[in-house]
Amino acid sequence: MSLLEARDLHVEFSSRGRRARAVDGVNLQVGEGEIVALVGESGCGKTTLARTLLGLERPTSGSVLYGGAPLSYSSRALKAYRREVQLVLQDPTGSLNPRHTVYEAVAEGPRIHGMPDEEERVASALSRAGLRPPERFLHSYPHELSGGQRQRVVIAGALALDPRVLVADEPVASLDASVRGEILALMLRLRDELGLSALVVTHDLGLAWNIADRVAVMYLGRIVESGPVEQILKSPSHPYTQALLSVLPESPSPVVLGGEPPDPTRIPHGCRFHPRCQVLAAGTAAGAGVDGRCRSQLLPVLSSSADSQVACHYAGARRR
Repeated sequence: MSLLEARDLHVEFSSRGRRARAVDGVNLQVGEGEIVALVGESGCGKTTLARTLLGLERPTSGSVLYGGAPLSYSSRALKAYRREVQLVLQDPTGSLNPRHTVYEAVAEGPRIHGMPDEEERVASALSRAGLRPPERFLHSYPHELSGGQRQRVVIAGALALDPRVLVADEPVASLDASVRGEILALMLRLRDELGLSALVVTHDLGLAWNIADRVAVMYLGRIVESGPVEQILKSPSHPYTQALLSVLPESPSPVVLGGEPPDPTRIPHGCRFHPRCQVLAAGTAAGAGVDGRCRSQLLPVLSSSADSQVACHYAGARRR
């Protein structure tokens, strides 16, 4: 069952007199007890999509659905929604007030929502986040903790509200490699023990491989490939996904993308990836007879199906 869903979602901003289509037609679902990785390089729109799913940005068109019902943007409805859909930020140091103890940081959410049994709730959240015994950390300040411990405090702050969904924006990007595995293992344990769902926003396909059930690859405001994580990462169909995977250490030959990074105010005709596409540049798309379509023919917006999907003229020609 779909718990959190983007349906034909568009988010636009005005930038220096031009219109930036940050999210330009996205269908995406996060099911109950499911971890979905949203992957793409900086500027592709994934953080804007995550903020819109959290109700922090209002869509230009389309809708966000939670439990099958469209999200309401009244203050009361958003307050109730954000208790159940919680954000975990990239930088735990910036997320925590240096003047607040761990207890105060974790208790802030329950106080805002008027939840009972504050002390028990804080201790339980810290314990579930792997800070045991919780009494050891209650009166500590952020500067007295390691980076991994600070990230656990941020996660505990979310858990204190008993959410159903976590939206984690680059949750381990600021951590040492030795600590990243611990935080990823924690998120998997929370999924298994509490039934939590999660949308994990990342530029790292290696992280997606280790934690996600499904992966959605985003480029210039749209999902260009999606499906079960093993299928997409073992046999990627889209040239952009192939390029992202090629930078992993085990890849035999990295793909260096040419052209300019994506600009949401200047979306090209045809396939939006074609100015940087290594398959088109190498003449392989021409050999398949699709190079003209790559440059001029729009691709359909992918559905929110859990099956493997790709928005690519060349991949479509190979499958036929």
